[in-house]
Amino acid sequence: MSKIIYDVLIIGGGPSGLAAAYLCHKHNLTYLVLESGKAIFQGIANTYPEGKLVYASRPKDAPEPFMVDELRPPDKPVSVENYLQYVQHFVQHENLHVETEVEFQDLKDTRDGLQIVTSKGDYRAKKVILSFGSNIPRELSVYGDAKMVAKNLEDPGKYIGLKTLVIGGGNTAADVIINILKTKREARDATPVYWAHKAEIFDVNKETAQRLGEEILLGGNIRLLPGAMPRIGEVDDAGVDRLVIRVNEFKQADGVDTYNGMSFPMKNVIACIGSQGPVPIFEKLNIQMIACSAGVCKIAHEGERLVLLTSEFESTRKGVYIIGGAISPSYMKISAGSIAEERHPNLIYTAINDAYNVIEAIRAKLIV
Repeated sequence: MSKIIYDVLIIGGGPSGLAAAYLCHKHNLTYLVLESGKAIFQGIANTYPEGKLVYASRPKDAPEPFMVDELRPPDKPVSVENYLQYVQHFVQHENLHVETEVEFQDLKDTRDGLQIVTSKGDYRAKKVILSFGSNIPRELSVYGDAKMVAKNLEDPGKYIGLKTLVIGGGNTAADVIINILKTKREARDATPVYWAHKAEIFDVNKETAQRLGEEILLGGNIRLLPGAMPRIGEVDDAGVDRLVIRVNEFKQADGVDTYNGMSFPMKNVIACIGSQGPVPIFEKLNIQMIACSAGVCKIAHEGERLVLLTSEFESTRKGVYIIGGAISPSYMKISAGSIAEERHPNLIYTAINDAYNVIEAIRAKLIV
């Protein structure tokens, strides 16, 4: 465990996390950003289509300007790639303290504040800001870890010579397969890519389907597995984590079912099964949420659970603040003794201004 007790520990290196880091840096608060991706703004890089324009949008009824002007997108829209490049230069220029490829796992209360448990060890802080957004990869819910991707494949070359399994039936999975097929073809590698989807029909748009078809015509070796489900994670006799995927399942009257399956080393598996909101994380951290009921919520649907926050974005876990996309499109706000749903657009503007308000509140408490 790190011996340093930071004033602020920030989970997530997106717009809200970096804005909070810059404000801590500006006001001489000790801080650290922990980002699960390979680089800052990984969530935006993964979810924005290539060439998509980034706007300096803000709600019509928003009275405040961008409170961290250094991170405001240009007035003239630019591509997401150009904006990310600018942000990366900004982080380097300001020498902001960011650690990447760190998976946040848990929070514990201590006498000194909070202990943050991660994949690379534990950290301690007086205050914690959860700014990890809403696009959290779903898990396969089997033993072992398959690589999760959102849009881009970091290194398709690592699958040369390997029979590879891609799980998921949408455009993301198709993009990954196209990249791997092309890389294998250029390396004259004939090993196949298996494409598994729980449904019988793969759902991709016309453009993606055309690119995939072209790659197959050029010699791409693909095997389709419709109606296939990942069922079992296991360790083989050689100590290798493997994923067993059921291809055909036969229900028997006596209750003893049979199936045909395939087993892949987990390192050869890429899961493109979408993302989920932060509710499971809030549950794990014992952060209170409230279920929407008819007549109470106008934005969220009935039955959806919204996190409960103060006007300073502090959760029911003392010292833990939640900002940015993690609380969009709405949350439950405690104000003047009452609780009501609060609209919270998922914008760069909103994320940045959340960070400003939270750091101002933390500064006031730490000074006292």
